[in-house]
Amino acid sequence: MTARWLTRGELGAAGGAATGLLLVAPDLSSVFPLGPADRTACVRMTGEVLQATGVGAADRVVVALAEPAATLWTSAAADVAAAAASVGPRGRMRLHHALTTLRATTLVATPTGVMDFLARLHLEFLLDPLDLGLRHIVLTGEIASRHTIRQLAGEFGAAVSEAYSSPFSGGALAWRTAEEDPLTPVAAGVLGLASLDKDVPYADGGLAEMVIMPLGHSTLGDTVLRTGHVARTENGGLPAPDHTVGEHVLVRGVWVALPRLEKALSKIDGVSGWELTVSRAGTLDSAVLTVTFGRQSLVANPMWKARIREALRALTPVTIGVEIAPEAAEAARPGLVNDLRGQHLGRDRALLT
Repeated sequence: MTARWLTRGELGAAGGAATGLLLVAPDLSSVFPLGPADRTACVRMTGEVLQATGVGAADRVVVALAEPAATLWTSAAADVAAAAASVGPRGRMRLHHALTTLRATTLVATPTGVMDFLARLHLEFLLDPLDLGLRHIVLTGEIASRHTIRQLAGEFGAAVSEAYSSPFSGGALAWRTAEEDPLTPVAAGVLGLASLDKDVPYADGGLAEMVIMPLGHSTLGDTVLRTGHVARTENGGLPAPDHTVGEHVLVRGVWVALPRLEKALSKIDGVSGWELTVSRAGTLDSAVLTVTFGRQSLVANPMWKARIREALRALTPVTIGVEIAPEAAEAARPGLVNDLRGQHLGRDRALLT
């Protein structure tokens, strides 16, 4: 029997028929079903990754992730550590208060979240990160900037690891302890690499897409899930992804659905084109949407700009700034992504091979 291959968008489209506990992206771009046995397996594997990174029964874990990952990681941490708490991804002073009040030894967060926390400790709070006494930091949910693991290890005096988590469930599937290391999967056969433009395993070196095989899943069965994460395969082993591809762009740990953005803008009269620019000039990602109007009379119209801003707020929890191109262009053109981080390679997988 031939396996089904599904993308994030196709998982979202199937959400109306899915059953069990449904783990949904903030914008419903993916819907990942979990039956009772699936939930148990997901928590168990995440706990095994925590243990592999050094977290044990003497540790106290604070999870600073968004849902659906937060609850899953906290449950897994509670099974392998002395205590676990979820505090959410926002609020650096609140995170500092949680770490000190709970006497945490382990922090689980996104790479940019921890880097931003570090910057705030130095520049705003005037606190020494070593005073927190963290023993472990586990990074997940984003593509880290170069040297992040090494810098955080030195600043916090902690063992810093990176976990590869499913972009659908948030559960951990693999880990590494150094930027130059390949990933170590928590179970054989759960992760693989595929050709970008064909539903087959990759055969040659170069770019390959990370795929998940949820073995034994109660409803997905032998389905192969395209993650949108892309890795370079020259160095052997299972490489950690350093790029993304497809109709979803990863911004601040959230996948922004370009087709939904495009559909929302198509309903606003006068929009002829747009460009989404994503950057990481400091510690956090930022996104700005530059809209081109087809009529010059709309360029300086504050009501039209407000309509676009409200449409974006309804689509995603990620804050996206809005700018208007100074010159109108009557001819319609497709939307563009300008990723100054160098992460997103393009919307069409076939064009990258």
